[in-house]
Amino acid sequence: MDLKEYFKKIGFTGQYDKADLDNLFTIHKLHVMNIPFENLGIHSGEKNTLDLHIIYDKIVKSNRGGWCCENNLLFSWVLKEMGYKFTTLGSKVFTMDSHLINLVEIDGKQYIADVSFGVSGQIWHPLELISGKDQPQPPGVFRLINNGMQWVLEKTCRKKLVKDEAFANSSLLDKRLTKTLYSFTLTPRDVDHFRKMSDYLQTSPDSLFMLKSICSLQTATGFRALFGWTYSEVTFKEDSDLVDMKEIPDCEIEALLRDNFWVSRVQVHMGLGSLGARQAGGNF
Repeated sequence: MDLKEYFKKIGFTGQYDKADLDNLFTIHKLHVMNIPFENLGIHSGEKNTLDLHIIYDKIVKSNRGGWCCENNLLFSWVLKEMGYKFTTLGSKVFTMDSHLINLVEIDGKQYIADVSFGVSGQIWHPLELISGKDQPQPPGVFRLINNGMQWVLEKTCRKKLVKDEAFANSSLLDKRLTKTLYSFTLTPRDVDHFRKMSDYLQTSPDSLFMLKSICSLQTATGFRALFGWTYSEVTFKEDSDLVDMKEIPDCEIEALLRDNFWVSRVQVHMGLGSLGARQAGGNF
């Protein structure tokens, strides 16, 4: 595993040995702009793993992305190699303690780093761990709330303007203006904490990840997302998000993944998992 190879992958040209806030913000943003959040492997006969070397080879060497445990575990390795002081935490999305994030401490302040929530909930920069503070970023206004028992990450969103009226009532659109993304405590977690849930999410018929294939990537002006056969380009405006959605035929999926998400070497089976993407809501 080579830190310089990772930096080349994300396009980072700064100082490798400078563990400061500016570098943290830079590599965090570059990661989400260059490495997709995706679960394509479990829809193409692969098994996602928590083996860091396998994750490194998949993401850095094989032009793939990953889901939270893969991307954020890789990012924790980057933090360690660069000399940052950090702690790995587990967070609950819905009711499942399944989402791996990292808490980074710099100059006495703490920041939540999360490079793999994906789509409209993806933070571009780490969030300062301070309760009730609005932290505006291009995707929206994020805030962390400490309710005495746990921390909660909320987001205030903009209204969505759908370009094609045929998709105006798509179940993929989440039209809430305020939503909770996840909750967490500051209890340190090691990799083993996520093994059981990782297996569940890629084997249980009740898992959302089994119901739909997902690939999303942040862009300079918004994000792109592919849920099953439905492709979306979202552009962030001052007071709204412009959503351009269309259906993609099977024969164009591979080229779309390669050209718009820089994902290669994967053959997604457009079966039950992708069909479920048309039926499950609340994603954008």
